[in-house]
Amino acid sequence: MSLLSVQNLVVRYPGSEQHAVSGVSFDIAHGETVGLIGESGSGKTQTALALMGLLPPGASASGSVLFEDTELLGAPAAVLNQYRPCRMAMVFQDPLQALNPYVRIGDQLLRVVLTHRLAPRSGAAARVQEMLGQVGLPDPGRQMHAWPHQLSGGMRQRVMIAAALLGEPDLLIADEPTTALDVTVQMQILALLRNLRQRLRSALLLITHDLGVVAGNCERMLVLEQGQLIEAGTAHDVFRHPRHERTRAMVEAAMPLHDIAVPVDAPARDAETVLSAAGLFVSHYEKPRGAVWRRDEVQAVRDVGFELRRGETLALVGESGSGKTSLARALLGLVPHKSGEICVLGTRLHGALSGRPLSVRRDLQLVFQDPAASLNPAMRVRDIVAEPLQVHERTLGRDARYDAVARILERVGLAAELGARFPHELSGGQAQRVAIARALIASPRVLVCDEAVAALDGSTRREILDLLQREQQRSGLSLLFISHDLGVVKQLSHRVLVMYMGRVCEVADSAALFTRPRHPYTRALIDSVPQPDPDVPVKQPELRGEVTSLRRPPSGCVFHPRCHFVIDRCRVDVPAPLLTDGTVAACHRAAELDLQLDQA
Repeated sequence: MSLLSVQNLVVRYPGSEQHAVSGVSFDIAHGETVGLIGESGSGKTQTALALMGLLPPGASASGSVLFEDTELLGAPAAVLNQYRPCRMAMVFQDPLQALNPYVRIGDQLLRVVLTHRLAPRSGAAARVQEMLGQVGLPDPGRQMHAWPHQLSGGMRQRVMIAAALLGEPDLLIADEPTTALDVTVQMQILALLRNLRQRLRSALLLITHDLGVVAGNCERMLVLEQGQLIEAGTAHDVFRHPRHERTRAMVEAAMPLHDIAVPVDAPARDAETVLSAAGLFVSHYEKPRGAVWRRDEVQAVRDVGFELRRGETLALVGESGSGKTSLARALLGLVPHKSGEICVLGTRLHGALSGRPLSVRRDLQLVFQDPAASLNPAMRVRDIVAEPLQVHERTLGRDARYDAVARILERVGLAAELGARFPHELSGGQAQRVAIARALIASPRVLVCDEAVAALDGSTRREILDLLQREQQRSGLSLLFISHDLGVVKQLSHRVLVMYMGRVCEVADSAALFTRPRHPYTRALIDSVPQPDPDVPVKQPELRGEVTSLRRPPSGCVFHPRCHFVIDRCRVDVPAPLLTDGTVAACHRAAELDLQLDQA
C-alpha cells in the first residue's frame, strides 16, 4: 500500500479561468524520494498546499488525497491535525516568512512540541535543543534564544527543517528548500535532508525547479506544466529519455557545469578599460545589541581592485556576506566607499550618485535580482522603460520616447503590446526583460547585474543569459555580473573575481578557473554545484559551517577556519595576491596545491 496516493487532484481559485492544478495523480511509497519539478506557475506549490490542507481561503480542491487509508482532502482540521506534523510535515521555501519575527526560535518550536504533545512539558525544551543540534545548527542552546532575523538564511532553513521533523513524520514535503541559498549552503541542506531521511526512514516529496537538485536526491520525478502532470518516471529515465517536449527543454537548459561552453570573443588585453577600482574599502556601521550611541564599523569590502574592459564580462562570485553587492553599490555610488579609487572611462569618481555627472550615471546601469521589487507597481511598462530617457534625453517628445520603448522591448524579446501592462501582469522572465530594457534604453557602457537570474527557472534563465550575450556582441557592452551560481558564471563570463568576507580570493580567466582553480575556496564553490545527472555520484559538502561574522573576522587568511589545507601560517598572516600561470590567488599555498578539476 502506498504511503500517499493522489488521484485526479484539481485546485481552483475564484475568478481564474485556468485551474492551478488540473487532474494530477501520483503515489509515494514508504521511504521513497520523489521530485516534483516545474517552472514558476506550474502548480508545484499549490499541489503541496492541497496535500497539507493549507490552501488559502477561497481556493477549492477536488479529487482524492489518501494518506494510507485516510482521506485528507476536505477533512476537518481535527483530522488534519492528527497527521500534521506527526505523520506529514512541510518545509517552506522562505523561512523568513514562515517563522514568526516576534517570537524567539526556541519558543516557536516549543509551541509545536506542546501543541501536538510530542514530549512532556518537562522535556520539551530538551527535545527542541536536541533537534536543533541534529539539523546542524551551531550552539543550539544559545540559538534557541535568537530571533529569526538574527540567523543567516542557511540557519533559518535548518530551523524550519527542525520544526518539520519534531514529529518524526513519515512524509516530509520540502518546497524549494534551497532556492534562496548559496550553493555551498544548498549542498549542506541537501546532505542534511538525505541523512535525516535515512535515519528516520521518511519519504520525501522534494519540490524544485533545479534539476541538479533532483538528479542527486530523487528516485522518481514528476513534471508539472501549467497545472498538469506531463511526465513521470524514474530520475534516470526522465533525464536520459524525456518524452515530453517541455521536459526535454528543461533538461537541456540544466546542462551540466562541465558541458557549458566558455564564452568566446573575449576582448583583447589592451582593450579600453571602462571601469576600474583600486584599493577599495567599503564599511557599514551597526549598533551592537544593548548599545545606545556606539556604532561598530563592519568592513564589507577590503582592499579590492579590478579592471573591466570594453565588451568583457567580469563575474563577481562568492557566498552571501562576501561583499559582492556592497562592492557593486559602491561602484554605482549607492553607498559611499571609505577609501580607494573608482574610475569610469578614465574619470575618477567621488561621492554619492547624486553628485556624479549625468554622463557617468548614464554609462553605469543596474539590473536588480528581484524585478518585482525594482519595478514601480503603479506605472505601466512603457513608462517604466521610458523613465531614463526623461533624465538623459530631455529633448525627446512623448511619442519619440514611446517609439524608443517599442524598439528596446523588441530587442529584449518582448512584444510592444506589453508596454500597456503593469508589472504584476508579467511573468518572472518578462519582468526581468523589462528591467533589462529599462537599463539598456540609456545606452550604457557598463551593465551591473546583481543576481539578475538567481530567481528564474532554468529555461528562462538561459533565455536571459542569451539576451545579455547578444546585447554584448551587438554594442560592446561590458557586464559586471554578480552571482553565486558557478554554472551561470561559466556560461557567461570571460573573467571571474572570487570574493570571501570582503577580500579577493582569486581572479582568473574563466577557462583557467574552471580547469584549475588556485584557491581552495574557489574549488569548494565549483564542487558544490549540483550536477543534473542522476548517474554522477553525489559529493559530500566540502565546506562546513557558514561565513564567519564580519564583526569578528578571523586573523590571518579569513578563509582558514573552513579550509582543508590550512597551515599555521594561514592563521597568522594575511596572504598577499600571488600570480601563478596568469591567475592571481590570495593563498599562501596557491603555487603548491593541485586543485585541478576532473574533466572526465
